[in-house]
Amino acid sequence: MKRTLRFSSVIGVAAILIAGCGSGDSTVSKTPDAALPPAPPAAGTPPPPTVAPPSAAAVADPCAVNLAAPEIARAVSELPRDPRSNQAWNPEPVAGNYNECAPLSVVIVRANTNAENPNTRAVMFHLGKFIPSGVPDTYGFNGIDETVSTGDTIALRYSNGMPGLDSVVKFRWNGNGVELIGNTP
Repeated sequence: MKRTLRFSSVIGVAAILIAGCGSGDSTVSKTPDAALPPAPPAAGTPPPPTVAPPSAAAVADPCAVNLAAPEIARAVSELPRDPRSNQAWNPEPVAGNYNECAPLSVVIVRANTNAENPNTRAVMFHLGKFIPSGVPDTYGFNGIDETVSTGDTIALRYSNGMPGLDSVVKFRWNGNGVELIGNTP
């Protein structure tokens, strides 16, 4: 009798298992539908953070250095030709700190020539606008000394590649124009 009871128990368990795995119980029916919206968060759970699209102010800061500003190309196109090569100036700056917000900013351009050492020239701007006249001679400079330049003062550097022979000339916006204020070896 014990054997019959065990056998009946095994058959009963098997029948329950088979009944539980009917055609309505497939993997497909257990997979959540991707088109259904996600369940709302449980009470007391903070909502997930949202990411806002970048604002126009974050994309283009007008007070950042911008050596690709269209004002640079316009200004360079107004310059007289290089006196040494009689060529126009290349509008792509060699160096610079052009800034629409600075009282004085500058870009250094080179003559548009294939010469080994083309002439260079500093082009100055006040609040992002080209200063076409009244600027001291700015030929030959090839860099900016950022350590002594400020919002209204530019330190232009001439370097011929020889250590210790660099020259720095400072220019300042005085409220009405650009003036030469210092020359250091």
